Amino acid sequence: MSITITSAASEEVKKIKATQNLGEETFLRIGILGGGCSGMQYALNFDTVFDNSNDTQYEWDGVKLATQKKFDPHFDGTTIDFLDNSSGRGFSIDNPNFPKASGCSCCGH
Repeated sequence: MSITITSAASEEVKKIKATQNLGEETFLRIGILGGGCSGMQYALNFDTVFDNSNDTQYEWDGVKLATQKKFDPHFDGTTIDFLDNSSGRGFSIDNPNFPKASGCSCCGH
C-alpha cells in the first residue's frame, strides 16, 4: 500500500500537534466513512491507540499515519495534501481508486 503525505501536509500536522501539545505517541489516523453522491468521505484525526492486529502504520517526514488494515487496498496511491489558498484552507485527499463524484441519478443531479 502506498499513501503519500506532501511536505505541506506534514508541516501542518506538526504545527497542529505542537499547538495542541500532543505527545510523540500521537499519530494521524485516516479512515473511510462512506461514499455516496459526493464521493468517498474520509476521516482524519489524531489518535494514540494503535492495534497491531487491526492497524497499519506508516511514517513520512516524521509524521506517523495509521489506518485500519481493511482500508489498505482502498488507499493505495492516495495523496494527502494541505492547501492554503483563496479557495480555503484545509487537508485534501486525492484517491485515484475512487473518481471524483459528479452527482448521481439517484439524487437527481
